[in-house]
Amino acid sequence: MKSRFLPYATTPARLTAQLISDVLIAAWITVWVLVGLAVHHAIAIFAQVGTQVRSGATGIADNLNSAGDNADRLPFVGDEVAKPLRAASEAALDLAGAGQSLNSTATWLAVLLAIAVAAPPILAVGMPWLFLRIRFFRRKWTVIALAQTPAGEQLLALRALANRPLAKLTEVSADPVGAWRMGEPMTVRGLAALELRSAGVARIPGH
Repeated sequence: MKSRFLPYATTPARLTAQLISDVLIAAWITVWVLVGLAVHHAIAIFAQVGTQVRSGATGIADNLNSAGDNADRLPFVGDEVAKPLRAASEAALDLAGAGQSLNSTATWLAVLLAIAVAAPPILAVGMPWLFLRIRFFRRKWTVIALAQTPAGEQLLALRALANRPLAKLTEVSADPVGAWRMGEPMTVRGLAALELRSAGVARIPGH
């Protein structure tokens, strides 16, 4: 893939800085993702407790209900014995419902808290990094496109005259403004190259 389509500089110093920033951003995001996962795991334990409560209470309810059915067959006292057993079975089912509710609540809470903990620091660093990288890519794309035409090269040279340090300009020509006005090709190309390098492009494509 041509370097024009990559959001990276072709000048060594700037490329190195971009790669280092990418590594640091990746490490930052990884750390906070791991923190979010740790929070999720800690809260999810309560969901497991809810599951265990539901499972155990459901088993007790089934056993009590079966015991009530068996007690109901007893002569004379069957109904009296069965009623408290069935009441206890219903209470156990209520406990199972509470366990299910705890499971659902803890599951959602684990996700929300994990996002609430990890997202802000990731976005606080990641969004500015992404904005700067997009802005760099747009500038790189624009200056490379300009450098492909004589008029664009002239414009880049003019921008260099306006924005680059005097020491850099005089390295290109002793009289950079005069040479640019006269349209001297080497001076125009050298000035345009200064502007390209400031945008992270090592040289004018095709030159």
